[in-house]
Amino acid sequence: MKRRILAVMGALVVAFTLAAPARADTRWTLVKSHPHDATAFTEGLFYLDGALYESTGLEGRSDIRKVALRTGKILHRRIIERPYFGEGIVNWKDRLVSLTWRHGQGFVWRLSDFAPLSGFRYDGEGWGLTQDGTNLIMSDGTAQLRFLDPDSLAERRRVTVTWNGRMVDRLNELEYVKGEVWANIWYDTRIARIDPATGAVIDWIDIAPLRKAAGVTDSEAVANGIAYDAKADRIFITGKNWPKLFEIRVGQ
Repeated sequence: MKRRILAVMGALVVAFTLAAPARADTRWTLVKSHPHDATAFTEGLFYLDGALYESTGLEGRSDIRKVALRTGKILHRRIIERPYFGEGIVNWKDRLVSLTWRHGQGFVWRLSDFAPLSGFRYDGEGWGLTQDGTNLIMSDGTAQLRFLDPDSLAERRRVTVTWNGRMVDRLNELEYVKGEVWANIWYDTRIARIDPATGAVIDWIDIAPLRKAAGVTDSEAVANGIAYDAKADRIFITGKNWPKLFEIRVGQ
């Protein structure tokens, strides 16, 4: 997400390294890989009724799309017009809710055909978005998660995400998995498993091997995209401009 400013990022990486574990304890195995559009600068991802829904970023190149899992083919697409930089997306009932990065502007679309329905405003930046069946859950690039009323889109509460008492910032793309909020960390290959009640990180998932398997070398091609198929208990992982989407199985 967003273009790296090296001097600033250096400080952020050092700060995060102090808070992060020496290793990630959550084990996983690769099940299979699926095609993914290598031109997609992935900012949001979720799975619903056999298809993937994805949002992409970059000003003038942002969109929301419905994608066939098996082929990676775009089934339906809606352009996000300039000056907006598309960010996280999530479904709620018959709607799709999307964020933009720095404009404080969210959009509500009809899920079936991406027809525009309404807009909403929020303070700060918009990064990731997921839902737990009761709330929409939003990240904004800090260590905080915001919980929104899914109908009014008003903020209900916030939690600060921590690991061993230290704040974990740069929370990016989100997914709700079995009572936990999973978060990509910008410019890191670890996924944080977060207790949504307290903000405490339960454990970490290191997906560095998947980035290597994707064959990407651009520093901007970071891991960013988690989707969960609750019915089949499948987890999908991808990243910005990755040519593959990976299906993994996580052990306890």
